[in-house]
Amino acid sequence: MSNFKEANLKAGNLKGANLRGADLIEANLERANLEEANLEGANLKGANLEWAKIEKANLERANLERANLEKAHLEWAKLEGANLREADLKGANLEWAKLEKANLERANLERANLEKAHLEWAKLEGANLEWAKLEKASLEGAKLEKAHLKGANLKGANLEGADLKGVDLKGANLEGANLEGSDLKGANLEGANLEGADLKGVDLKGANLEGANLEGSDLFMANLKGANLKGTNLKGTILLAANLEGTNLKGANLKRAYHLSLDQLSKVKTLYGTKLDEELFIPLKEKYPALFEVPDYDE
Repeated sequence: MSNFKEANLKAGNLKGANLRGADLIEANLERANLEEANLEGANLKGANLEWAKIEKANLERANLERANLEKAHLEWAKLEGANLREADLKGANLEWAKLEKANLERANLERANLEKAHLEWAKLEGANLEWAKLEKASLEGAKLEKAHLKGANLKGANLEGADLKGVDLKGANLEGANLEGSDLKGANLEGANLEGADLKGVDLKGANLEGANLEGSDLFMANLKGANLKGTNLKGTILLAANLEGTNLKGANLKRAYHLSLDQLSKVKTLYGTKLDEELFIPLKEKYPALFEVPDYDE
């Protein structure tokens, strides 16, 4: 096993090098060229890889815990099962990177480019993904509990079955994303764009969707119990068998919503200022007038 512990390899040319299992703990690889290098199982804990060129490199099962990868180029890199816990990947380019089952707990991925990246079953609990580019990324089954995704672009991303409990997705773009069966309990989706998203069977219990755009989304069998949908755009959504018990629909737009029943709406918290089709509005106003009164709470 090669020993480069704390070595100064700044701007070094290691393109295509075989560094499998190498000891590179706290090594300085700033701006180094590691394109297509074999770093499988290498130990890069605390290493400095800022601005490094790591395109198409093999980092499977490598240890990159607390490594500095700020602005690093990792396009097409193989990072399956790698340990990137608390690593700094701010502004890094990970387009098309393979990160299946990688550990990215509490990693900093702010403004990182993860477009079309493979993050299936990855551990991203508490990670910072604010303003990150995740367009068409695959996050199926990923663990994102309490991750920060404010302003992130997840357009067309696959988040089927992902754990998103308590996640901050304020202002995030989830247009056309697949969230089927995902857990979004207590998540913050204020002002998020979920137009045309697949939300079948999603658990949004107690989630905040104030001012969010869900136009044309599929909420079949979704759990919205106690959720805040104040001023939310639900125009043309599919709400068949969705749980709306205790849901705040103040000022929400439910025009042309599909498979929405009187029974479902009778269980909501309020319909004050809610936009409804006449066939629902008239019988509801007659049978449940209290739902249309000014709420006696400040919501």
